[in-house]
Amino acid sequence: MAKLGICAAFLLAVVGASGASEAWAADVTPTKAPAASAMTPRPCTDPSDFVTTNCQLTWEGITVFGIIDTGFGWQSHGASFDPRSAVAASYLIQKQNRLATWTLAPNALSNSTIGIKGTRPIGEDFSFVFDLDAGFDPYSLRFSNGPGSIAANAGVPQNLQTAYSDSSRAGQWYNGQGYVGVSSPTYGTLTLFRQNSLTLDAVFDYDPFGASYGFSAIGFQGITCGGGNTENCRHSTSVKYRYNFNHFRAAALWQFGGYDENNASTGAYQFQLGGDIPIRGNDVLSVDAIYSHVKNSVSLALASGANANNAFGAPIPPFLPQTLTATISDNTAAMLVARYTTKSLKLYAGYEYIRYEPPSNPQVAFTDIAGNFLCQGCDALNNTNINNAAFGVGGLGNKTFQVMWAGAKYSITDDLDVIGAYYHYIQDSFFGTAARGPAFCSSSEHPQCAGTFDAISTAVDWRFAPKWDTYVGVMFTQVNGGLGFGFFEHSNVATTAGLRFRF
Repeated sequence: MAKLGICAAFLLAVVGASGASEAWAADVTPTKAPAASAMTPRPCTDPSDFVTTNCQLTWEGITVFGIIDTGFGWQSHGASFDPRSAVAASYLIQKQNRLATWTLAPNALSNSTIGIKGTRPIGEDFSFVFDLDAGFDPYSLRFSNGPGSIAANAGVPQNLQTAYSDSSRAGQWYNGQGYVGVSSPTYGTLTLFRQNSLTLDAVFDYDPFGASYGFSAIGFQGITCGGGNTENCRHSTSVKYRYNFNHFRAAALWQFGGYDENNASTGAYQFQLGGDIPIRGNDVLSVDAIYSHVKNSVSLALASGANANNAFGAPIPPFLPQTLTATISDNTAAMLVARYTTKSLKLYAGYEYIRYEPPSNPQVAFTDIAGNFLCQGCDALNNTNINNAAFGVGGLGNKTFQVMWAGAKYSITDDLDVIGAYYHYIQDSFFGTAARGPAFCSSSEHPQCAGTFDAISTAVDWRFAPKWDTYVGVMFTQVNGGLGFGFFEHSNVATTAGLRFRF
């Protein structure tokens, strides 16, 4: 069904091109609903025009859009290609990474996407707006399904697992966005249903690599955009409001549904304040601050069992049982981001503080966003479990986590960019026992020990035609302390080259 749906979307795109006369979580999608005053793009007139020019597949304010991002790469400590996962390749160091490997490396600079969006005036300065899109693997044509990729590796020994990764993209035919709303330059934009979190929009805008999987730690892992957990980077039943006033802006988001409505939490809200401030000449300083709170947030992973690691936290044979486990928590986060734009140079910086606490409503059983049924203590029934006691229970403290990054993008010419970035995570120790209370640790013997993660990356992107670009880059990642618990290897070098078509 996934392949059929994507093939049908591509067929729609080609037909539109030929007939028009006037689409540890992470893709490039519009971060704001289109304004009513947006200029009508030039429509494509034939297939050649579609491939070679910057025309769009548009008719009467409705546009079919997409991205196809293919690539190939080498990893010093990687895992085998997984077409189900949104990231598909182990660009970052992960628990299952083990051997040097050459691999298919799709979606490295942006998630391959197919979608439809539109803006239609409805009176005065109001317009009806909508966006519906889905990410996919360009080699297999599968819809991106992060939780599904984890479930497929449940019960598989850790040394044989593929490059799975959790995500808010869970195989839905609308796994990107799927919203409708109204937009006005005077009153702002109000949209409803499946939407990016405000923090995901900010990662797109303030990450030098724009939430890239192959070169950005905060693009590959959705800790930052989900306010703690990647499955919360998008909300299927939500209301979002954005308002601009001169150089300033405000926004709010409310998730009003729960697990039954294909959400990864039972409730969430976010508030944002920011602006674009002229400094001198054409230089602009952009800043935003975002507060987030998520109730009963889901993080999906594979648990290796009590005796699957040695005294130093390293995995030992037979690397089982690998139980599909949902960790539930209430998460609170604050994000501060900035970007300075001057001529051909953009400088970026960001910081997020996240606090994980026990869930306000501990879960016994539920169906996750990919349709997997999980229940507490069901290891023998269906190899699943729910952990409500990961934080603040049984001597464990509440977890605090900090994410920070900085980078730059320099345009050598209008068509050639050089990009570089550094990402750093800090986990504070929250290990303890019921009998003795808190017990600070900073090694990899427990996942609750203090730990750090570092990533540094650089890439060159050349737009050699209106819709085409090619890129090459490298990312080094390293994990230490408690963040390295259960890992075979603690570092990875991923070199990737790709070709991308955007329409």
